[in-house]
Amino acid sequence: MLRVAVVGGGAAGLCAARHILSRGKRFAPPVVFELTDNIGGTWCYDERITYDDGRPVHSSMYRDLRTNLPKEVMMFPDFPFDSELCSFLPHHEVQKYLEKYCQSHGIRPHIRFNTVVEKVAPLVLAADDNKEETTWEVTSCDSSGLQKTETFDSVFVCSGHYSVPNIPTVPGIENFKGQVLHSHSYRCADSFSGNTVVVMGAKASGLDISVELAKVGAQVRLSYSGPPLSFPLPDGIQEASLVEAVERDGSIRFQDGSSCPADVLLFCTGYVFSFPFLDAAQLKLQLQDQLLAPLYRHMMPPNFPSLFFIGMCKLICPFPNFHCQVQFALAVLDGSVPLPPAEQMEQEELQEKEQRGVQQRHLMVLQQQQWEYCSMLAAAARFPPLPPAVQSLYKEVWRQRQKHPQNYRRLNYRMIADDRWELAH
Repeated sequence: MLRVAVVGGGAAGLCAARHILSRGKRFAPPVVFELTDNIGGTWCYDERITYDDGRPVHSSMYRDLRTNLPKEVMMFPDFPFDSELCSFLPHHEVQKYLEKYCQSHGIRPHIRFNTVVEKVAPLVLAADDNKEETTWEVTSCDSSGLQKTETFDSVFVCSGHYSVPNIPTVPGIENFKGQVLHSHSYRCADSFSGNTVVVMGAKASGLDISVELAKVGAQVRLSYSGPPLSFPLPDGIQEASLVEAVERDGSIRFQDGSSCPADVLLFCTGYVFSFPFLDAAQLKLQLQDQLLAPLYRHMMPPNFPSLFFIGMCKLICPFPNFHCQVQFALAVLDGSVPLPPAEQMEQEELQEKEQRGVQQRHLMVLQQQQWEYCSMLAAAARFPPLPPAVQSLYKEVWRQRQKHPQNYRRLNYRMIADDRWELAH
C-alpha cells in the first residue's frame, strides 16, 4: 500500500484525497496537511488579513467576488454543482460546493487541520536491482507545537499559488503618504469611498476591484502596460500608463509623464510561487517568482517523479485541471503510466518550451493549450477525457467577457450533453 501525503486542503488537495481514497487496493488513506482550521484554500473567505498569531491569512478572497467562469465549466467532472444555482457564483457557494465534495467522499477524517508542513525532503536509498528508491520525510507541526516527522512514498503539493503577493518595486514609494496594499489584503470597497485609488494591474482582480471601487464613489486610475482595453470602463475609472515612481510630494508619476495625487496605491500584481518547506536546489529545480522548472507534464521534477505539484498551471479551468492531473499522477505511482528516464523528461520539457516559443516563466500559462494537455493526460492514464462542451463553453464565456466585461456574469448556461450546452433563460 502506497502512503501519500497531501499538502493543502483546498480544491486541489481535496481532489487528490478523493481519488486516493477511491483506490484503496493500491493506496493507503492519504494524510492531508491543512494550515488552517477549514477546507477550501483560497475559497475560504476570511475578513481578517492576519491570524491571531500574526501570520498572514492564506486566502486572497474578497467579500463580493463572483466567479469569472460558470459553474458548468468550473465543476469537477464527476461532481456537479446544484443545478438551481446561477452560473456565475459568489465565492461562498464555491466554498459550500467544496464542503459537499469533502463530505460526499469522506475526506475530512483524513485531514490534519491547523498543521504546518515545515519540511518535505527526499530520502534516497539503494534498492536490490541497483536502482534507487525515493521515499519522503514530511515534518509537520500542529497547533499545540508538537512536531512530527513521517515517511511517505509520495507527496502531492497542493498548497496553491495565490497567497504570497508579488510586490513590484516602485522608486520613491517611501514618499507616498497614503495607504499601500496588495489585492491579497483587500476585502471590500466600502472604506475607499471618496478616495483616489491608483490600481496597478488590469488582469481579472484589477478590473473587478476597480469596478467595485468605482461603485462606491472612488476615483480610480487603472495603471497597466500593454495596448488600451478593448471595452469601455464605467464612470469613475480612468486608464493610465504604468506607474513609474512616487514623487517627493507623494504624488504618483506615470510612464507617460502625467502624475496625480492619490490616497491609496493598490497592487493587483499577482502572486509568486512559494514552497518554504522544500529545498528547490536539492530537488534540482529552479524556483523564482513565477517559475518552477523543470516540471515534467507541469507536475513532477524529472529527478524526483514521486513528488507532484498539482494546480500550478495558470489561465485554466482549475477544478477540471486538478481532476486530470491527480488521476495521471496516481497512474504514474501505481505503475500504469511508465515514465521515461530523467534525462528524457528534461529534454521533452525543453522541446515544449522551444515549440511554444514562450519564456520559461510563462510555461505554466496554458490558456487554449489546456485542452490538449488534459486530453493527453487522460489518454496516457486511460480515464475519461473532459467533455467537449466544457471547452466550447469556456471559449464562449471568454468571448463574452471580452465584449461585455461588466455584464457577462448575468448570463446563465446549461449543459445538455457531453458535447452541447445552451443558454438558460
